[in-house]
Amino acid sequence: MLSSRLIFHLDMDAFFVSVEELLDPTLKGKPVIVGGAKDQRGVVAAASYAARKFGVHSAMPLRTAAKLCPDGIYLDGHPHLYREYSAKVHKILCQFSPKVEMASVDEAYLDMTGTSRLLGPPLKAAHDLHAAIGSELNLNCSIGIGSARVVAKIASDLAKPNGILFVRPGDEARLFAGLPVRKMPGIGKVTEARLHELGVRTFGDLNARDDLEHYFGAYGSAMAGKARGEDAGGWFDEDIGESAPKSISHEHTFNEDTSTLQILETTLARLTEMVARRLREQNFEARTIQLKLRYSDFHTITRAHSLAEPTASDHAILTQIRGLFHANWNGEKVRLLGVHVSGFDAPSASMAFDFEGSDRWKQALTAADRLRDKYGESAVHMGSALKANIRERTHENPTGIPGRVKDK
Repeated sequence: MLSSRLIFHLDMDAFFVSVEELLDPTLKGKPVIVGGAKDQRGVVAAASYAARKFGVHSAMPLRTAAKLCPDGIYLDGHPHLYREYSAKVHKILCQFSPKVEMASVDEAYLDMTGTSRLLGPPLKAAHDLHAAIGSELNLNCSIGIGSARVVAKIASDLAKPNGILFVRPGDEARLFAGLPVRKMPGIGKVTEARLHELGVRTFGDLNARDDLEHYFGAYGSAMAGKARGEDAGGWFDEDIGESAPKSISHEHTFNEDTSTLQILETTLARLTEMVARRLREQNFEARTIQLKLRYSDFHTITRAHSLAEPTASDHAILTQIRGLFHANWNGEKVRLLGVHVSGFDAPSASMAFDFEGSDRWKQALTAADRLRDKYGESAVHMGSALKANIRERTHENPTGIPGRVKDK
């Protein structure tokens, strides 16, 4: 029996670059790379289609992009504006469906099941949504339509740039058969290489194999199911709008490796501040605090500590992170630091403020969050984080994704 679900996946085209072009129209048609200066160690957050012709793509190291596109225009970007426009996109989406889930600042899923009487057939609704984004925000987007999340996501990718693709129920296996396996959400370089070793290169090859579970376990069956257009387990099976993050993290790669203790400690303080802010923003507390430390030779260690009581306090998290750092750092130069929290609970009345002056500290954090809401994330910092040289990067663990903040 064919599915009666109707799912849209909307993906903003080169979103960060497009917002930059709104600020500076002279950038249109030029090779623009958002993420930082080309001599920095960061990664590409977004690349214009002109830059992509040189082989530049998101998540590529900036220094690699600089070799491929030395004459490109490299921008730090404006994270607060990306969040602002993301919120505007979300507002428009909510006019088309009561069930909207922002997967990131520039993509969203909409459950359109049962909306045809009000909005018309799927393609009409998609064209109306596409037109609304274009006319109200002057931005382009691509929309995929299908009976499952995975189908809609693949369809939106095939519809790029600035297009719409409706994969009708029952046509998935036929339409996807020739696609390379890397087009499937969740398949990365390692899995792709393993599949190639087995002679599996396309969705059709996946669908034809009945032994994938032998090589990949349950994930093998899930891949075959996705090739047929089935969500096939995991996050893709969840209802639109009902998923919640399982963890929150922030990382920072230094432009130059460092063993200077003050730099390392202030960076940890700033990362902790960013993570704790997101916990409070989403009305969560975390029980597990984890440090990530990568040395110059790329040797990476992760160490975690579980708390008796969950917390969303900068002070409580930083105390644990500092302890983990000093217990595990060997004094060598560090390339990357990261702070990761998980094991979420709803907030308690005490919020793990169990030190002297905790009431004043809680009031201070509340006031600081209000100032950040009004003036941006860099408006207020802990004293221990003031000297941290970390630029806000919306593409790395962004704050303020519309629809993610829980009611308080």
